[in-house]
Amino acid sequence: MIFPITFSIPSEKVVTEVPVKTKLMSSLIPGKIDTYIYHNEEDYYAEYRQCLFATTTKKAGWDCMRHYEIMANGCIPYFPTIEECPATIMVLLPKPLLLEGNRLYLKHKDKKINDLKSDDMIECTVLIEKLLEYTRNNLTTSKIASYILEKIDNTHASKILYLSGDTGPDYLRCVTLHGFKELLGVDCHDYPKIQHIYRGSYPHLYGKGISYTNLLDHSLHNDTLDETIEETIKNRVWDIIIYGSYHRGMPYYDLTISVYAADKIILLCGEDTHACNCYNWSHPVFVRELI
Repeated sequence: MIFPITFSIPSEKVVTEVPVKTKLMSSLIPGKIDTYIYHNEEDYYAEYRQCLFATTTKKAGWDCMRHYEIMANGCIPYFPTIEECPATIMVLLPKPLLLEGNRLYLKHKDKKINDLKSDDMIECTVLIEKLLEYTRNNLTTSKIASYILEKIDNTHASKILYLSGDTGPDYLRCVTLHGFKELLGVDCHDYPKIQHIYRGSYPHLYGKGISYTNLLDHSLHNDTLDETIEETIKNRVWDIIIYGSYHRGMPYYDLTISVYAADKIILLCGEDTHACNCYNWSHPVFVRELI
């Protein structure tokens, strides 16, 4: 009942072809604040698209949105410490391809983009194409939502209630909710409404709102349902109920557990570091940093 999970990225963010490369390595360096010069998604993505390689690392947790943003923009991640990543974490990422990316970067790191021979560019381009294909097939938000339904053996779920105790930014909660919205539209109901995943400008949120905000039309949230949440739970309107972060609040839990079977209540844990009691629950639990 304990499953690994990762962040994901909306399919609309994944480039359809390998971009033209003008730089070998991105000047954006994780942890070096003076390199964080991009203030909007368009410019930030453009940096990765023009680069052959970009550095990414473990931050507070191993899983990081930067991994997905680099791959989605047709760039090769250079992940120097990935060999140290526990086998239970980032299990959905293409670790062999990332190791190949490390090898290629170390092979070419002292060169400029124009110094690469034709065969070198072909080798790098082939890897980028593999990373893009893997990202499209495994790491988009809708693919992760489908992964959850497959793991709980409930691929036919057609109505989902997605509950949150805290509506502030939480990458795993936000991108996974987007995935279920992609699958079910208004039949996945988020309560309370996670305002920032809907259309709007949210530059002051964590990470400048890049990749996880301004994604959905507001018509995909049925405001009238917000007034009858308790009744819908009591009447078993929903096939399953998901708590987007059980660490950050579980509204109506006493009611849901009195009405729904334990395996119809899904818990997500997207925390970086935590003393996670995931093994104490009788529900399926999806843990990002699973140790």
